[in-house]
Amino acid sequence: MDMDWMNAPHSMGTTIIGVTYNGGVVLGADSRTSTGMYVANRASDKITQLTDNVYLCRSGSAADSQVVSDYVRYFLHQHIIQLGQPATVKVTANLIRLLSYNNKNTLETGLIVGGWDKYEGGSIYGVPLGGTMLQLPFAIGGSGSSYLYGFLDQAWKEGMSKDEAEALVVKSVSLAIARDGASGGVVRTVVINSEGVTRNFYPGDKLPLWHEELPLRNSLLEEASSEAEPMHP
Repeated sequence: MDMDWMNAPHSMGTTIIGVTYNGGVVLGADSRTSTGMYVANRASDKITQLTDNVYLCRSGSAADSQVVSDYVRYFLHQHIIQLGQPATVKVTANLIRLLSYNNKNTLETGLIVGGWDKYEGGSIYGVPLGGTMLQLPFAIGGSGSSYLYGFLDQAWKEGMSKDEAEALVVKSVSLAIARDGASGGVVRTVVINSEGVTRNFYPGDKLPLWHEELPLRNSLLEEASSEAEPMHP
């Protein structure tokens, strides 16, 4: 039996999303990390803090995205010490763009940067494979994003409230989980605005069901054993 898939690199075949709203941004992600066919981690955290006001959604190779976020966090720490004020979202995105572009032949990761600063308010930057940098009203990435472009083109609107934006992010990720075999687990969100950062967690049994999915239930074996008549000696 060919077991090459057991040695495959850890990949966050993933759904990541960043959405701007009236006053800030909401970032979201699923939590499945795969090694070939094997689910290596069902509850990984793909939204990484870079500074107090900027976070990063990671997709693609888990190792590549982790090392990029480590380097960027280090450079930003130096930058903040020298300036004596928080780094902007644009500076953070530019650092990620430089790293991604200069190492585009070796890195396999797509990233979404989101945060809030006093100059631009809430902003989202997409840095896909290869190192392009795009400022967008919303950005999606990972294998699950293929199923979401049409939906978000229709569903996103300017001037959403925080609650509307977070509900849209959770709905989007749960839709991708329902269709994409490489996305799954729980949904994590991060809300960033002038008041600070709020992290939220939506377990699988709290997500909406789509496409005639069956609701979670106990094992059929457990049900069969509980319904069986007790054996008498």
